[in-house]
Amino acid sequence: MLQFILKRLGLALLVALTVSIISFSLLFLSGDPASAIGGETATDQDIEAIRVLYGFDRPLVVQYWDWLSSALTGDLGESYYFKLPVASLIADRLQITMILGVCGISFALLTAVPLGVAAAIRPNSFIDRLALFLSVAGQAMPSFWFGLILIVVFAIQLGWLPPSGASSPVHFIMPTIVLGYYAMPAIMRLTRAGMLDVLSSDYIRTARAKGASEGRVLFKHALRNAIIPVVSLAAVQMGFMLGGSIVVESIFALHGAGYLAWESIARNDLPTVQALILVFSLFYIIFTFLSDVLNAWLDPRMRAG
Repeated sequence: MLQFILKRLGLALLVALTVSIISFSLLFLSGDPASAIGGETATDQDIEAIRVLYGFDRPLVVQYWDWLSSALTGDLGESYYFKLPVASLIADRLQITMILGVCGISFALLTAVPLGVAAAIRPNSFIDRLALFLSVAGQAMPSFWFGLILIVVFAIQLGWLPPSGASSPVHFIMPTIVLGYYAMPAIMRLTRAGMLDVLSSDYIRTARAKGASEGRVLFKHALRNAIIPVVSLAAVQMGFMLGGSIVVESIFALHGAGYLAWESIARNDLPTVQALILVFSLFYIIFTFLSDVLNAWLDPRMRAG
């Protein structure tokens, strides 16, 4: 197991290095950063002064090394628009996005996995058709529209929930439902398909023939194997929720890291955009690494492979 973890950790570090190079390159692929900072009214002399001030006149390799060295120490530069250290700016906003992401994936898993298991146990039944309906509706319904519907019904008409803000746990109920519901269809379908495949296996029939209880067969033998691809999918969905929560955060006025990304792009705040891309990518890498380790613990064959 330790050898497997070390191999996956080495691969994760290589991917992180590649992501850092791509993240740094995006600063220059979007155009001349000095011109973007100076704006449309800047003269050639102003742009050249900005280029020297921020070190854009140095070789790219030197700029990348300085940026990477500073990033490893927690220094991600200074925001052009907010005039604050990017690291502290992201740290203040990331807490909201992390809470929303954890709540969203928890809601998706706690809802989709039981529904997928129940649908696999009783195929073509009412619960199976209900799971299919929720799956199709989740894919077809835009998250911004679903969020607005929840605000109109539960905040404006019924007055049960606050429509915006993040000052209390109650404020996260509707954003959690919207963000989690988007991830439910894929998790539910994968759980159902995995359970149907596992329940038809020989070792399941053998366990039942030996007199094992139905609960033991379902949860110890069947679900343990069917849940492996769900773990990998949940890791990807969690990374998406952190990086792609901009729509939900905008609708419910949650000023998290997703909303900060939109603000930074709209205002050409290049260091903040660069840092956010790196941070969100690192979250994807971390969650993928953890899912690989968990899957290896669930299935020893992965460690042998």
